[in-house]
Amino acid sequence: MSDSRAPQRALLPLWAAALSAAIAAILMSFAYPAAAVWGFAFPATALLLVALIGRRFGGAVLVSLIYGIVFFGFLVSWVSRYLGPIPWAALSVVEGVLTAAALLPIALAYRWLPLAFPGTAGRLFGLPTVVAALWVGRELFVGSWPYGGFPWARIAMSQAESPLAPVTSWVGVSGLSFLMVLIVAMLIEVVRLGAWRQPVRLIAPAVIAVALLFTPLFPTAATGSMRIAAVQGNGPTGYFDEREPFSVIQAQTDATVPLYGEDVDLLVWPEGSLDGDPFQNEAIARRMTLVANRIDAPLLANAATGRDDLFFNTSLLWNTDGTSTQLHDKRHPVPFGEYVPDRPFFNALAPDLIGLIQREYTPGSNPPVFDVDGVLVGLAICFDVIYDDVIWEDLNGGAEVLVFQTNNADFRGTDENLQQLAFARMRAIETGRSVVNISTVGTSQVITHDGATTTSLDADEAGAMLEDVELRSGLTAGVVVGPWIQQLLLWGGLGALLVGWWRARRR
Repeated sequence: MSDSRAPQRALLPLWAAALSAAIAAILMSFAYPAAAVWGFAFPATALLLVALIGRRFGGAVLVSLIYGIVFFGFLVSWVSRYLGPIPWAALSVVEGVLTAAALLPIALAYRWLPLAFPGTAGRLFGLPTVVAALWVGRELFVGSWPYGGFPWARIAMSQAESPLAPVTSWVGVSGLSFLMVLIVAMLIEVVRLGAWRQPVRLIAPAVIAVALLFTPLFPTAATGSMRIAAVQGNGPTGYFDEREPFSVIQAQTDATVPLYGEDVDLLVWPEGSLDGDPFQNEAIARRMTLVANRIDAPLLANAATGRDDLFFNTSLLWNTDGTSTQLHDKRHPVPFGEYVPDRPFFNALAPDLIGLIQREYTPGSNPPVFDVDGVLVGLAICFDVIYDDVIWEDLNGGAEVLVFQTNNADFRGTDENLQQLAFARMRAIETGRSVVNISTVGTSQVITHDGATTTSLDADEAGAMLEDVELRSGLTAGVVVGPWIQQLLLWGGLGALLVGWWRARRR
């Protein structure tokens, strides 16, 4: 009996497990920009898993809460730049609680599966596989619930600058998350079982490590190029910025002027690049038509628009004749930023803060792909870059190049823009497409399909990028099988956990 219960025992006393979880959270936050020490993601994962092994319910909740709150507290500290410490603390606690709830199945796996499958194969392969699948399930849960979720902290997204990034072109972002956690969980079991004494047992983790490091990009085909100009106006586009009438579009126009006379196929302005709805404000519409004619190319801009008594965050393609027939509305408006869910409830809790958010944006349903003179351009507006469904729809809609428009003015001087830029780079690698990431205030970049930066604009400076951006066709395996891998890992992990519970009870 003592031998069968040994794998269930906690490896660390509770105080040490709590400290381990806190250190894991700090290390994990440093794996993301601005520090971007991508290798920290691995010891951070190991410290958290070791802290969860053998924990009973109360201890597992405490350890998971400490990890979740500390991790998000560091990672999204830029939220305090927007409305102060209260929203930052609220987001960190909410995401920490959700993380804690979603980490409990991993603690249960470490209690049940060694009893259910006590053999060496079960410990070295079965248990790590289930733990890694449950980790992905946790990422999917936190990234989709509540109010559409917040998939900002997926572990694979920390690898945008690492040699592991090409793996996403084969298995998607969730697939890379799974493989990263799998190798860590396997090495933990190797140590726990003393398996290093038998080198043959190290073959599997060694093979996975080599595969992660040397996986090439999934091949896509070059189909030509498109001359894209992207303009960073550095105008007063923050929520609380003081502005004169037409000051935003004037800043964009001024930064565009040096491009007049250049050969341009598409001119791109960022999210929030217009002071008002051009379909209801003739002065703005005339200015856009003038710019499009001066540049002799369609203008891809963004504004708050109103239709049928609803408001949308809208990207629109403005033609030289002053018309616009292609619109895309942001799919995932930011809760408590672009709308307030359950407004009466939250208004009763914090009326001063909730009262600042007057406009209620509605999620869009129109396609995120524009046809620009025969070239299909895929779009994502600001935080939509972190949602898989938007990116997958871009590629399945035939997009040959991706354009991400964003407004980071509320987070000047923080890590938010750098984190979002890293996610854009990962999307380029995952999809095999060039990316034009254009911000109102920077940093803006043109990124090739392999993640290299060809042109960049520094933060807090007005400027323009003009680049012959490569067009590519063909779907990567990450785009094709990515959704299926997510579902397999989510339900497979939960199913394996239930089977482990059933077998453990019988034993």
